[in-house]
Amino acid sequence: MRILLDVLPVALRAMMPITLAAVGEILAEQAGVVNIGLEGIMTISAFLAGLGSWATGSPWLGLLAGLGCGALIGLLHGFIAVKLRGNQIVSGVGINLLGMGAVGFGAWVLWGAKAPMLDQRFWIPSFSVSGVSLSPFLLLTPALVALTWAILFRTALGLRLRAVGENPMAADVVGVKVEGLRIFAAVYGGALAGLAGAFLSLDWLHTISPTLPAGRGFIALANVVFSKLNPFLALLGGFLFGYFDALAIQLASVAGFGGAVPYQFMRMIPYLATLAVVSLAIGRARFPAALGQPYRRE
Repeated sequence: MRILLDVLPVALRAMMPITLAAVGEILAEQAGVVNIGLEGIMTISAFLAGLGSWATGSPWLGLLAGLGCGALIGLLHGFIAVKLRGNQIVSGVGINLLGMGAVGFGAWVLWGAKAPMLDQRFWIPSFSVSGVSLSPFLLLTPALVALTWAILFRTALGLRLRAVGENPMAADVVGVKVEGLRIFAAVYGGALAGLAGAFLSLDWLHTISPTLPAGRGFIALANVVFSKLNPFLALLGGFLFGYFDALAIQLASVAGFGGAVPYQFMRMIPYLATLAVVSLAIGRARFPAALGQPYRRE
């Protein structure tokens, strides 16, 4: 029981990249654009955020670099998927492969084989409440969840986004700009995934590595299925997945667990939990009818 309670602070941090990436992907999928390249976006954005913070001496500029990198990759994916009518799954796989290769090569060129730990002056500063150090992302993440939900379900823009995901032909007939809205959705989703990557390097793990997300981009995709494209459910799902992630880290290091049982077995916990949750939720989730389908104006 003590272990279950001790992991809560870590779980709050572990939930943030999963939630941010999932919420951005929810808005993109509501508009009909699938991006399975979240892992790659998080990897590249974490690298550029850390590099930007290290080069400028400002973690906030590093954070903007990570967010901007995610938005640019989202724009590239949107251009391929919408303008060129390319296969969205293939584009996402390409982003993942690009992330591993580019970051691995870049880190090797700059620092050699060993991934660097960022100095504390390059970290996002935390704030204290009753003596407890908290990340500003603890406030930012729920705010972005609420903003995304409000955009989707309480604005005319959200209605148009959902229309181009459900029936782009009908939306086009009434004057909705299908391609522009889909590209906007892809950029929005990429930006939040980039923010998640920047969080990993500047706020939580404080390092740069081609394997830094460690599958959290794919867990975010599982969270999209779990949430049934509802941002508030994605916040809950992010906490659940983040809790299992934190629990695995804790159990792998506790004497009697990490000693008696290989730590690699403990690190399987979040991925096994992901498989279990997705297998239960996949049949109940309803996705837009035109999801992943390029629109050709007749």
